[in-house]
Amino acid sequence: MILQSIKDLVQYGLDQELLTKEDEIYTVNRLRELFRLEETEANSDCPENIPAKREFGKEDPGGRLERILDTLLEYAVSAGLLEADSIVYRDLFDTKIMAALLPRPSEVIRNFWKLHGEVSPRAATDAYYKFSQDSNYIRRYRIVKDQKWMVPTEYGELVITINLSKPEKDPKAIAAARTAGQNGYPKCLLCMENEGYAGRVDHPARQNHRVIPITLQGEAWGFQYSPYVYYNEHCIVFNKQHIPMKIDHSTFLRLFDFVEQFPHYILGSNADLPIVGGSILSHDHFQGGNFEFPMARAEIETEVAIPGFADVKAGILKWPMSVIRLRGKEAGRLAELSGLILDHWRSYTDEAAVIYAHTGGEPHNTITPIARKRGDVFEMDLVLRNNITTEEHPLGVYHPHGQLHHIKKENIGLIEVMGLAILPARLKTELELLADAILTGKDYRKIEATEKHADWADGFLPFYRDANSGKNMKDMKDIMDVLRAEVGKVFRLVLEDSGVYKRTPEGKAAFLRFVDSLHRQ
Repeated sequence: MILQSIKDLVQYGLDQELLTKEDEIYTVNRLRELFRLEETEANSDCPENIPAKREFGKEDPGGRLERILDTLLEYAVSAGLLEADSIVYRDLFDTKIMAALLPRPSEVIRNFWKLHGEVSPRAATDAYYKFSQDSNYIRRYRIVKDQKWMVPTEYGELVITINLSKPEKDPKAIAAARTAGQNGYPKCLLCMENEGYAGRVDHPARQNHRVIPITLQGEAWGFQYSPYVYYNEHCIVFNKQHIPMKIDHSTFLRLFDFVEQFPHYILGSNADLPIVGGSILSHDHFQGGNFEFPMARAEIETEVAIPGFADVKAGILKWPMSVIRLRGKEAGRLAELSGLILDHWRSYTDEAAVIYAHTGGEPHNTITPIARKRGDVFEMDLVLRNNITTEEHPLGVYHPHGQLHHIKKENIGLIEVMGLAILPARLKTELELLADAILTGKDYRKIEATEKHADWADGFLPFYRDANSGKNMKDMKDIMDVLRAEVGKVFRLVLEDSGVYKRTPEGKAAFLRFVDSLHRQ
């Protein structure tokens, strides 16, 4: 069985073009060494004894790979090759298995830039994305388990996902990580040294990982995909140096440099302060990909004119968060104006709007920027952020408020700012149990997993139970549809809580006060 599974894996590598026929014997021998197969079994690999190639037909590559790896892992467990039979040790070992099939980084890099120059940037990223999946760096068979649905709102459709392939992170732990010492190897999950790293129980293996070096504004950066792909071709662009996140004038130039090189991708940055920033503040990086986020479809609600920038179209978006969109054909001009807005926002205080640039010497104002290119026109979305906390809102005034924490408590980063919710895995089970309780008449306040959702459910269920609502709640599907719609409404409220200027007449007036104050710069 082990020999057949090794042969199946090598055939998978051949079919996915991870290796060539000339690599076959070499790869088999590397796998034999990994599985510690005795030399006395050597004759079983003679040509007449190698199992015949099996036909896999139209089987999904991800499913096919999962099945082969499961068989190999079962053998590894039975042979005592794993320290323990757990998901952590299985992931460490199956990454080592996949490494035997893969080319060196230089080959992947050479192929990427050859396609970029001779065919197109899209051809280069298509090939690299496929490689990242075929190598099992992106575990397709886990990603497909994530749940995703769309919810209509007054801002357009929002995208709701329940993440089933990555554990949650606590906001306080994220903030603490920013000030943690630079110890260990690799220093963080984004360091270049992850490429080929064997991993450990508290750090994923990356022997199947390949990084594409790119240059942004004359500096060395790395380009890779997220192993969790929250959306299509979810990529990460990271500084080759392990330095903290920082939004400054050069950030805007780097973002535009990237979208010029890869015009079919967007690229943005998390904010550089705790609470409103991303999950890794200790390493400067961007995120992007080949996906149109809901915010990209939002329209300018109020056009504004900024003196000295008549060539730039600027306006406030119709969006739950506070966004200024800039459009123009000269990326440098947009970057210049973005820098002016950033500098002004960093020092801007409006007590009437509960916006304080500093308290006790601690800065609060920053920006989440997103760059894209539409034809020959560049766009920059500048999302105004503030991370001030109070006794009433200890996790942040412009952060999901307490009544929403049963659905979303974590930081609202770049991806969610743009209208894609990344909700914790616990919700899958909790919503299913809540739906069952509603269907069967159980008291969901007395169920530990659903108690936190009780007030929320009490708030919307009367409407759906009303005979005049036009809604059906006859079975689990009907109820789950209702719950998904209501989760979408909660996410809309999450974004509205996170917006520094509210969608009220007072909030809109305060936003215009900030824009008008730019005239004095």
